[in-house]
Amino acid sequence: MEERKMKRVSSWPLSNFDQNNKEITHRKADDNAAPSSSATPKGSNIYDVFLSFRGMDTRKTFVDHLYNGLVDAGIYVFRDDDELHEGEKIDNNLLQAIKNSKISIPVLSQNYASSKWCLKELVQMTECMKNNGQVVLPIFYRVEPTDVQHQEGSFGEAFFRSSGKYSEEEVAEWKQALHEVGSIKGWESEKTANGYFIFYRNLILFLLTGSCL
Repeated sequence: MEERKMKRVSSWPLSNFDQNNKEITHRKADDNAAPSSSATPKGSNIYDVFLSFRGMDTRKTFVDHLYNGLVDAGIYVFRDDDELHEGEKIDNNLLQAIKNSKISIPVLSQNYASSKWCLKELVQMTECMKNNGQVVLPIFYRVEPTDVQHQEGSFGEAFFRSSGKYSEEEVAEWKQALHEVGSIKGWESEKTANGYFIFYRNLILFLLTGSCL
């Protein structure tokens, strides 16, 4: 049986990551004198990380642990705490937060692609990645990267159940974003040998230093 272990990403744009990492580490050192539990940067609209996730899958479990771990490590995180958006218009502040983040982490879970808001966030991430060099670090939470890339399995079923309500143009845009992010080598939760503690430790270490154990 293939050894089950967490894979380190080799295809992320590390030149951009290294610059972002220096800024994160420098600010963390400055913050040590006056630690804060807030995840929002004081005096700035720039975040280190934008965390995108499907609340029904991960809000009270995986994402809560990940969010708290990042904040405790001194990383400024934007997390959308509003599961339901008013009407059919996504909050422009949400998309602006993606643009103002150095790194985006989509937590791709079984029902992620059933949410119009998650898909719009993912499209914005890919645009920032291509146009501004933003780093996108996908987490495949109990789904296979190939299922995200090709919209297959239970992930694909959730996507196609909801996509019929929207225009062909929107659906094509979402499929392209899923294909692009699914093609990035990220972390797969089911291949973490020693539990989530190791997973969190390595992710935080990677965000701060660009390397993991």
